Amino acid sequence: MNEYAQNLTVSQAQPLERAAFIRRTYAHLAGAVLAFVGLEAYMVNSPIADMLLNVMAMRFGWLMILGGFIILGRLASGLASSAASQTVQYVGLTLYVIAESVIFAPLLYLAMHYSSPEVIPTAGILTLGIFGGLSLVVFTTRKDFSFLSGILKIGFVVALALIVCAVLFGFNLGLVFSLAMVLLASGAILYDTSRILHHYGTDQHVAAALQLFASVALLFWYVLRILMSLNRR
Repeated sequence: MNEYAQNLTVSQAQPLERAAFIRRTYAHLAGAVLAFVGLEAYMVNSPIADMLLNVMAMRFGWLMILGGFIILGRLASGLASSAASQTVQYVGLTLYVIAESVIFAPLLYLAMHYSSPEVIPTAGILTLGIFGGLSLVVFTTRKDFSFLSGILKIGFVVALALIVCAVLFGFNLGLVFSLAMVLLASGAILYDTSRILHHYGTDQHVAAALQLFASVALLFWYVLRILMSLNRR
């Protein structure tokens, strides 16, 4: 959800240039997702998942992991939106995919070993369906969802505060919180997709792919959490 100052936005570009930008953006998004899947396939079957689970078991382990992820995420987003060179942008996208893979590894390990085998692929299909439906809304209506910015910022601040409190005071946020986060992630997809079309420059496909990947990953995280919670009942 970065701000950009570009002379020519996607909405102002010629149709062919706009279509090329969209193809590049979603091709990079697909590449990021595939890289994420590959990294997770390695991590959940390696000592990395056990190590991260041990860190999470510590008193403030989860806050350490989450804090590291936030720092790396901001750094990666800054690099991906850099005008310095495309190489720097790719470094940012790669760094973000790695950071997401690390933070997801413990959750996917638990899903693989303590839930039914269908949970992860079902979560993936549901995430893809929701993302596709929301993207279609933006592309067909051409509506600018920038008005969601304030709501999303407040929502993410409240969510982060609740997560910190849950870790500090040892309570479970539960199913309702996960459902609320799915709604928040869905709003982020609407916002990011419309921002890409209305406010990004035509040379910012790498940054655009990172923003979409971040929102899709957030959606997948909480869809998976919901399915895991229901599977235990």
